[in-house]
Amino acid sequence: MPRLRTLLIASSIPLAAFAVPPGDSNLNRLSSKAALMTEPIADNPFFKPSALPFHAPPFDKIKESDYRPAIEEGMRQHMVEVEKIANNSAPPTFKNTLVAMERSGAMLARVMLAFGGVTGANTTDSLQKLQEEVAPKLAAHQDAISLNAKLFHRIESVYNKRASLKLDPESLRLVEVTYRNFMLSGAKLSDAKKAQLKDLNKEESTLSAQFVNKLLAAAKGGALVIDDKSKLAGLSQGDIAAAAQAAKDRKLENKWVLTLQNTTQQAKLQDMSDRATREALYKASWNRTEKGDANDTRELISRLAQLRAQRANLLGFPSYAAWKLTDQMAKTPEAAIAFMQNLVAAATDRAQAEAKDIQSMIDAQNGSFKLEPWDWSHYAEQVRKAKYDLDETQIKPYFEVNTVLQDGLFYAANQLYGISFKERKDIPVYQHDVRVFEVFDKDGSSMALFYFDPFKRDNKNGGAWMDNFVNQSRLMGNKPVIYNVTNFTKPEAGQPALISFDDVTTLFHEFGHGLHGMFANQQYPSLSGTATARDFVEFPSQFNEHWATEPRIFAHYAKHFKTGEPMPQALVDKIKKAATFDKGYGMTEVIAAALLDMKWHSLGAQSPKQDADSFEAQSLKQDKIDLSYVPPRYRSSFFLHIWGNGYAASYYAYLWTQMLSDDGFEWFKEHGGLTRENGDRFRAMVLSRGNTVELDKLYRDFRGKAPSVEPMLVSRGLKAEK
Repeated sequence: MPRLRTLLIASSIPLAAFAVPPGDSNLNRLSSKAALMTEPIADNPFFKPSALPFHAPPFDKIKESDYRPAIEEGMRQHMVEVEKIANNSAPPTFKNTLVAMERSGAMLARVMLAFGGVTGANTTDSLQKLQEEVAPKLAAHQDAISLNAKLFHRIESVYNKRASLKLDPESLRLVEVTYRNFMLSGAKLSDAKKAQLKDLNKEESTLSAQFVNKLLAAAKGGALVIDDKSKLAGLSQGDIAAAAQAAKDRKLENKWVLTLQNTTQQAKLQDMSDRATREALYKASWNRTEKGDANDTRELISRLAQLRAQRANLLGFPSYAAWKLTDQMAKTPEAAIAFMQNLVAAATDRAQAEAKDIQSMIDAQNGSFKLEPWDWSHYAEQVRKAKYDLDETQIKPYFEVNTVLQDGLFYAANQLYGISFKERKDIPVYQHDVRVFEVFDKDGSSMALFYFDPFKRDNKNGGAWMDNFVNQSRLMGNKPVIYNVTNFTKPEAGQPALISFDDVTTLFHEFGHGLHGMFANQQYPSLSGTATARDFVEFPSQFNEHWATEPRIFAHYAKHFKTGEPMPQALVDKIKKAATFDKGYGMTEVIAAALLDMKWHSLGAQSPKQDADSFEAQSLKQDKIDLSYVPPRYRSSFFLHIWGNGYAASYYAYLWTQMLSDDGFEWFKEHGGLTRENGDRFRAMVLSRGNTVELDKLYRDFRGKAPSVEPMLVSRGLKAEK
């Protein structure tokens, strides 16, 4: 997923610019300090654009102590620029208002892009503290801009006469998107309601930052400590060695530590033969944020949901979901919910059929117990082996991370789009495992930088994501600097990093976001690359997953880590035959999480503060997706996407864009599959367009028609192929 680009795109004023309210004493205080700050801030690495290629962050020069003064000075500079635009005595024009806004906040963008990257992937206690301290200040900064009456008057003036301005399509789109964003941010509220909105935004931003940090601490603290190696039976020697190293890192002698990934289910459950250990690991995951300690998030998320409902009501919407979906492809919560509910029966029916097969496997082994969530993946793997003669341990030796990266992701991008990659050892990074590649276009010109951060760390958020260190913009003269972050287990020194095929799919997914960012070709930064609706932005990433199984691509990277031999065709055929195995479970857990998200964000402003556990249980039951052995992919209390990463009322986007992805891939199959001609067309019509076109139109122009859900149903195993 792309992380929410709040705090990051300072030139995208209505969504990501943050200032102190005009006339606030803080602004005067900052201004009065400006002369005193000029001298020391001039030595700050964020004060000027980086001298590195592509203006990449100079991580070798950045100290933790640099962030606070750079953020404060960035806000001060940005506010001065915005006030100059708002108070301009000249009549408002596209250039002196919209373009001037796009140019503003350059220093704030530099620091926040780097700060967001580091706090997500390599944070410290002091950075977490700073993150919580600056969150309300940055929220106030955003409000100062989006609620500035003079500034909005100028934007509205340009918007009202846009038809007569003879603007190019991207410039016209900028006017319309900016006006809509200001409206959705409360630009037309009364002064009294604006004051209420500022208070709500301030509290929400504070709680959201606290949630992210509590969750990181809870995941670290919730790791399962094992004191008897026999309890790890079934795990590979590599996994056991990694668990031993994790224990040593925590100064635990003669113990093993199983760290938690961000999802409810844990990958190691598949291999563990000791049922008590499986149950302990599952419950460590399920209860990580519900221990009644300092990292318990239940009260916090209940208050966040309440705040969001109140904010939506203030802005004239019945719920946060109704407000959030106004500018999305689905348009309304009702449309998104209906789309998901139409999938529930097919998904749960298949999951129940899968559960019967698993229970039969348990019974055949005289298990004498009822299937529970911690049993699913362990016995599902056995069912897969029995049905398809396919074992995960057979597969992993053919998926080594670096080979998948270079011979899979990079090779596919070269075959489709003609681009190439060269590793750079001279670009400083924020952590020694991070690698940097320069990206060259099909004509040989240098077009982007790509950072890859593969391995799990205790100070790294869970999951996988993409974001920018530098946002592409022709106006600003910036080419994109992109990064992908994953959480694979780091092997012992000298050992290969072998991953599952699900992990391979994750790499292709995040690299799809990366391509969306690398191919950005926008004039204006606030429309650039992945700055699109949530229920579109996952389309390029899920689409890119399809190339992981394309025969020519697969054969190029699926090679044994020792011998370099390609995967035997018989094993490839087994993987293909098992392609829709366990899809009922996978679809059910995602739909459950997406409906749960929508339930939280459909609450009205008058709804009382919810008890998180009972609310979750009741919601799943109401939506008829409360299968005891298929928990939601994320429990409410550790649902990072919706409480900390900008996917509130938007997690359905993963399902919506599966529809776009599978339907869009049908076009490729209808037109010859993997060819440069097809790749260049997809790049030109989708990947390079950013948010410069209404997204429904963009998709229809590419596909030639509205999306159909049928390919998704077949691809995800919910309907038989004709």
